[in-house]
Amino acid sequence: MVSVSMTVNGRSVTEDVEPRMLLVAFLRERLRLTGAHVGCDTSQCGGCVVHIDGTSVKSCTMLAVQANGRAVTTIEGIAPGDGGDGRLHPMQQAFRDHHGLQCGFCTPGIVMSAIDLAQRNPDPSDDDIRTWLHGHLCRCTGYQTIVEAVKAGARAMNAP
Repeated sequence: MVSVSMTVNGRSVTEDVEPRMLLVAFLRERLRLTGAHVGCDTSQCGGCVVHIDGTSVKSCTMLAVQANGRAVTTIEGIAPGDGGDGRLHPMQQAFRDHHGLQCGFCTPGIVMSAIDLAQRNPDPSDDDIRTWLHGHLCRCTGYQTIVEAVKAGARAMNAP
């Protein structure tokens, strides 16, 4: 066992883990943060995306020990305030308003990636969004509503 310490959604966490434990397993099994989904086990679907120090990362490709000393943000940690008042992050609200989700399995990972994109590019084009979200699989939508949601979310995130 190896001790890891990190900040997860603003909270300091220290746990003993097996050296080979994936970050997604640590989040889901140890911390009970189940928003990051395991969909493919091969880094193909994007359902497991979280932020590490503000950058979107597929948590199924990272060991928990690699997150030692880092700041991890999951979908559960992006809502403003304490998250218990029903307010959504602007990107989440855009997905809701623009019907960018259906079953919801892929949505947390796509939202986390979209937030990273909007922080880097406040006015992404359709092509920018489609390129950025390459590596995310959604079997329910035709992706156009996702692209519209990301554009609206980026505008909302970057509004004065």
